[in-house]
Order: sequence, then structure tokens, then C-alpha cells
Amino acid sequence: MPFLQLTFDIGGSDPVPLEDELIELGATSVTLEDAADNPVLEPAPGETPLWPTIRLHALFNGEADANAIADALALKFPLAPRPRATSVEDKAWEREWLKDFHPMRFGRRLWVCPGGQPAGETDAVRVELDPGLAFGTGTHPTTAMCLEWLDGRDLQGRAVVDYGCGSGILAIAALKLGASSALAVDIDPQALIATRENAARNGIGPELTATSEPTLPGASADMLVANILAGPLVELAPRLAAAIRAGGELALSGVLAEQVDAVTAAYRPWFDITLARTRDGWGLIGGQRREP
Repeated sequence: MPFLQLTFDIGGSDPVPLEDELIELGATSVTLEDAADNPVLEPAPGETPLWPTIRLHALFNGEADANAIADALALKFPLAPRPRATSVEDKAWEREWLKDFHPMRFGRRLWVCPGGQPAGETDAVRVELDPGLAFGTGTHPTTAMCLEWLDGRDLQGRAVVDYGCGSGILAIAALKLGASSALAVDIDPQALIATRENAARNGIGPELTATSEPTLPGASADMLVANILAGPLVELAPRLAAAIRAGGELALSGVLAEQVDAVTAAYRPWFDITLARTRDGWGLIGGQRREP
């Protein structure tokens, strides 16, 4: 059965009173989105900023009366705009985007493929992926650059850390490219579920450990990849540096192009920076751990 969706353009007004009233009127969900083009890319710790111009969507059972809901809202919010009503087909929305997810090549030999689809070359190193609700498919420039970086390294027998693993794509790619072990770290339970499921999908067993424990063993990693955000990367610099042995390699992404210099500066006390690359407004930083 389709759902009834009511859409409100509320500008910069506080959405909370309207949200609360919509829930009282039977809305099964209320979502907010940017009504213009003002993305909030990296809020400060503890902040949950909204956009200057907000669009609100409320979802109701398909049998709900749009006019009756709008009339009830008008009594309580006489200055609020009248909503637009649309019918929304019931789908597994968290999976809908996968219809446009096709096999993709990264570097010389690494391919990431949705379930069941073949790679474009017979001798490819193939990672089969279903991200579930976690971040990481290779379609985002930061993930793509990390995958290309891994494809260009000699990973045979190496111990790899994927810090902020999301779907597990980087840890799994490292193992498929020859790494002996991978430690995948993420505080999001959905990420750990996706990582373990994707590892099993690729025939990977105990060589991959997925954990929410943020503390890393000292000087144990030959390579570490962290595709998170600039703020956490700067804060975590001492911890990540301590986890990599002398001569080991580091790749950092999730960084906006204009943040590359600041993140690089945070890691220079421990690393010789060997790479700084940007793509579509995002950056990747590579380095080698010096002797302590």
C-alpha cells in the first residue's frame, strides 16, 4: 500500500513544534532535508546544526486524509505554509539505490561488485559488496581514492587497520589484495554488521576482526587506512601514529580539499608525507611512519 507524504517548506523556522504535532496526528516518520544547497559537512563536536532553509517530509498511512491533517495543522500553526501531498510507493528504500550500483574498477586490478555481478576482467581481484546501512561502496571519491591507494601497495603478508570501516570495503579489499590480517574498527553497530556480512560474502574468516574498541595495539600495523572526517583525524593523530610500526604506511581520507594542509600538519610529527591528492573537492593524504 502506498504512503501519504506531506511536504512543508519551512525556511529557517524551528521544525520541532511542527514535528511533534505531525507525530500527534499520526505521522509514522518525519524527516528533514536541505531545501537549497547548503550542506552541513562537518559540525563541531556536540553540535547538530540544521540548514538555513529546511524542507520537512511527514509520512502517513496511505488511507490518511491529507486535507484533514492540513486543516488541523492550520489551527495550531496559522502562519505555516500548507503542505504538498504526494503518494509514495512502499519500497525497501534503503536498498533502492543499489539498482544503479554496478561493478567498478579501482587502480590496476581491484574491482568492487554488487552481489552476483562479475568483474570486468577475468584476472581481477574482486570484492563482492552489499553495504547494507553502512557507508562505503566505492562511489564516493574518498572511498575510491583509498581503494586505488590499496591497489597500488604491496600488501602481501601485511597487517592492515581500517579505522572507521563502514561497510568493511577497505579491510576486505586489503585482504583480497594479499594482506595477512585486517582489523576493522567502527563505533556504528550497523557498520560492524555490514563488515562481518561482507567478509563472509567474500570467503573471509578469522583473518578479519571487526570491533567497536577504538584502542589499537601499539606498533602492530603495517598499514592503516582511515576514511573518516578531518576533525576526528586530527584528534586521533597520536593514537593512529602509535598503532603503526616504523616504516609502515598510512592513508587518510574523508578530508575536504581545503582541510588537507591542516590534517597533514597533525601527522607530520610522526610521518613523512609522501602523497597529497584531491578529487572532486576531497583529499587523500599518504605517509610513511618514521622511527620513533
